[in-house]
Amino acid sequence: MISLINTETLAELTQGAKASPRLRKNFNFHASNESSCHRLLNALEPGTYVQPHCHLDSEKDETMIALSGRFGILIFDAQGEIIQQVVLSAKEGNVGINIPAGAFHSMVALESGSVFFESKAGPYVALAAAEKASWAPAEGEAGCAAYLAKMVAVFSAG
Repeated sequence: MISLINTETLAELTQGAKASPRLRKNFNFHASNESSCHRLLNALEPGTYVQPHCHLDSEKDETMIALSGRFGILIFDAQGEIIQQVVLSAKEGNVGINIPAGAFHSMVALESGSVFFESKAGPYVALAAAEKASWAPAEGEAGCAAYLAKMVAVFSAG
């Protein structure tokens, strides 16, 4: 069966993200976590915290394309310094990004209703300790709100 991605799909996913304690919601197109290619829609609302991380598997480049809203993408060096920042927008400028395996990254939702399409190699494997940024708080830890505010501020400066 085909799956259409339309404004109703994006609105439903956004409502799911707004209702989620994590302010995120995804919709998988791949059949299982064991699939060799993961394709999904990912809705993020302002206030969600994505711990900076990387994927050490050389096959785990990550491609994201903004379908609605705006995202701030941050690329970090191994010590946690921001080395690149990019705004992805469904309406103007950069609409997508490919993040190579090994690059520490995170993202922030810059407006409500932000949804992107993501593709990366499967199968799903939970992040190992070495893939989680030791210099940033883990989701749910003290300091998440402050670290998130610091990441968001990068895109409101200037």
